Amino acid sequence: MSIKVDLHNHTYLCNHANGTMQEYIQKAIKHKIDIFGFSEHAPMKFDKKYRMRFEDLDYYKKEIYKLQQLNKGLIDIKYGFEVDYLPKYHEELILKDKDVDYLIGSVHFLDTWGFDNPEFIAEYKNRDIDKIWEEYFEAIKNMAKSRLFNIVGHIDLIKVFKFMPKKDIRLIVKDAIKEIKKSGMAVEINFAGYRKPIQEQYPSRNILELCYESNIPITFGSDAHQVDQIDQNQHMAYMLAKEIGYEKVASFSKKEIELFKI
Repeated sequence: MSIKVDLHNHTYLCNHANGTMQEYIQKAIKHKIDIFGFSEHAPMKFDKKYRMRFEDLDYYKKEIYKLQQLNKGLIDIKYGFEVDYLPKYHEELILKDKDVDYLIGSVHFLDTWGFDNPEFIAEYKNRDIDKIWEEYFEAIKNMAKSRLFNIVGHIDLIKVFKFMPKKDIRLIVKDAIKEIKKSGMAVEINFAGYRKPIQEQYPSRNILELCYESNIPITFGSDAHQVDQIDQNQHMAYMLAKEIGYEKVASFSKKEIELFKI
């Protein structure tokens, strides 16, 4: 039996999403999602405007537990976080929480530049595009090397505004792919790219093919910040995964990987 998995979803607690957590679950059930994960932007002492507050951590955890009980037998709800790879700001209470099902490691910043934020798009004109991509994938490689995370979030987010490198992308990503393989992490196919200027999933087909060749597991994520984004465009991402050859999708319980038929 095939299983539908969606592990990357946010809540109003991050200050840039809306809808109640129960509304997200109701929508997930309606779309026949079997395993649904909340992965709120983990709090840290950096860029606080776009992430959960430390004082909301306990509420977030209890609310997920409450929803798990309320929807038992209808859907499997997971407790996770999306954590920015910013080693200076990582918080032990999140990284070491034994109840967490998974941590998504993501790169949204190159030093202090939020490259995926439209507010700071002008910075692309000041830098060499190949060097931007190389710096980004060096950060992805180092994130995998840290062994702190279970899932690579939107692995090629750097393409969000369609500023593409001149250099062959496969050469830029190869070292990061090797490190992800060593780390045992899964790579998510993230549907949010369809809502952005790039108009395609993360990762691009050529990067996903490299993941498949390296036998790196995949999972799926809507990266929803509002209820109507749940499961949006998932059929295209699922079709791509199957075309490339993937037959299994990963989920996690207490950071242990579980594989299911797509």
